[in-house]
Amino acid sequence: MNKTVSEPPSISPKVRFLTIDEDIAGQRIDNFLLTNLKGAPKSLIYRIVRKGEVRVNKGRIKPEYKLKAGDIVRVPPVRLATRADMKKPSQSLAELLNKSVLFEDDAIIVLNKPSGLAVHGGSGVQLGLIESLRQVRDDRFLELVHRLDRDTSGCIMVAKSRRGLRYMQELLREGRINKVYHALVFGGWAKRCSKVDVALLKNQLPSGQRMVRAVESSTQGAKESLTRFNILANYPECTLIEAKPITGRTHQIRVHTQYAGHAILGDDKYGDREQGAIIHKIGLKRLFLHARRLDFTDMNGQKVSIEAPLSKELQEVLAKLKTVAAK
Repeated sequence: MNKTVSEPPSISPKVRFLTIDEDIAGQRIDNFLLTNLKGAPKSLIYRIVRKGEVRVNKGRIKPEYKLKAGDIVRVPPVRLATRADMKKPSQSLAELLNKSVLFEDDAIIVLNKPSGLAVHGGSGVQLGLIESLRQVRDDRFLELVHRLDRDTSGCIMVAKSRRGLRYMQELLREGRINKVYHALVFGGWAKRCSKVDVALLKNQLPSGQRMVRAVESSTQGAKESLTRFNILANYPECTLIEAKPITGRTHQIRVHTQYAGHAILGDDKYGDREQGAIIHKIGLKRLFLHARRLDFTDMNGQKVSIEAPLSKELQEVLAKLKTVAAK
């Protein structure tokens, strides 16, 4: 039986059967394959899982399946990119990533991800944050602990060891990481709306675009979702809010604010046309959603609190709003 390897050959000529040990247990199959098929785009990973070419214990699985110790994973032969094939990050991106490090210890790195940078390659993106980091840094192990939407900026955690990855993902599952986001939403957010507790359902459009909508909790495939909100500042036509996602669903904050009647400014997926005038007035050219702070206890039992400052662009938007409010 083959063992998992960190650097597979550029061409996998035959089917491999990989046995999952305790260190891998708990990892999603899609993330496991991204690690063991380095150079394979995420679209390929999802395709071979969907077609049943990847199997666990001889059975078909979904991309979100979480591996268990003792599982036997069938990995089909695929053509993998070599290091020479891989697109390299530009010098400016490499410098930006190095400057974006907010926190680092033996287990993780926390970066202030810029808006517009996908966390991983795939779906038309050749080079994402994690692929770039692996080329910029000398670490032997780098894996995403969690994800942020491409247009969302702020705190993103990357594990530097398998042990660190398991520890941080356990904290996430148990709700022991306090995540705080700042968002600028359209209209006047009601003070009484301190939380949105509504289930979410993921859909994939014929175009391949992923959409999420709020549904009744009894809807098949729906997942319970909860976000808590606080008002930070009121402006004409919009509100700066603090959002704390208690659950970690795809597009959760964006859909919950939309459900509350106040979509995030600059959201071209869940926003509405009425936002156009205020967006133009304040010069906003991106989604105003920022992962502002992370609070957790590290592997040594120390309390850690990390804050990601707003980009210059978002600070200028808030400055314009204050000027408008003062008139």
